[in-house]
Amino acid sequence: MPENQSKPRSPSRRHQPRGLHIVHEDRDILVVDKVSGLQTVSSAKVREKTAYYLLNDYVRKGNHKSKNRVLIVHRLDRDTSGLIVFAKHIDAKRYLQDEWHGFEKMYYAVVHGNFPDKEGVFTSYLTENRAHGVYSIDDPAKGKLARTGYRVLKKSRSHSLLEIDLLTGRKHQIRVHLSENGCPVVGDRRYGKGSRGSRKLALHAASLTIRHPHSKETVRFETGIPAHLQSLVNG
Repeated sequence: MPENQSKPRSPSRRHQPRGLHIVHEDRDILVVDKVSGLQTVSSAKVREKTAYYLLNDYVRKGNHKSKNRVLIVHRLDRDTSGLIVFAKHIDAKRYLQDEWHGFEKMYYAVVHGNFPDKEGVFTSYLTENRAHGVYSIDDPAKGKLARTGYRVLKKSRSHSLLEIDLLTGRKHQIRVHLSENGCPVVGDRRYGKGSRGSRKLALHAASLTIRHPHSKETVRFETGIPAHLQSLVNG
């Protein structure tokens, strides 16, 4: 835990938005733990079943005329579970987005296979094709630098549990790096070996260490390793 870190204040709420657990709430930010399968924001096919829609309804307390709202700071993929922070006003949003690259983001992932090294860093340049698939290329001029740190926490016969440090924040970065290095995330239908081993993507955003937009103090929000990830490496 970082030095000079203030302890986050947990909200005392009896009713939580479905698919979201509120980890922290104050006048500036709202931090939630999202389940796998829930989109962060709307798409052409999904309008209301999103974290953004549900939290706007939550802060408005059912009153659609209320001026209360949440603002998008960052996103998680639909099938990735874990922590997301929303801003409650534009100044908080701008501050968090301006400082986002310097914040610490840690994930847990369960992958197929066993890593030869206990820890390391994957580095590549990522680009995207017309089908919105992401992959690594050798030419720095045509891709964006991506760095993913990892540490092996536990192994079973066919899977490894990893702690992931997201050193840069590119689209699908963790999934692409793990797949390209021979150990795709369990349940990754796009970059991995399909849903073999799990119906859920075994990737969880476990902790965020940020500077609070109002106090400028360092605060850390964290969750444990989800049960469905644990079950893949137990036994």
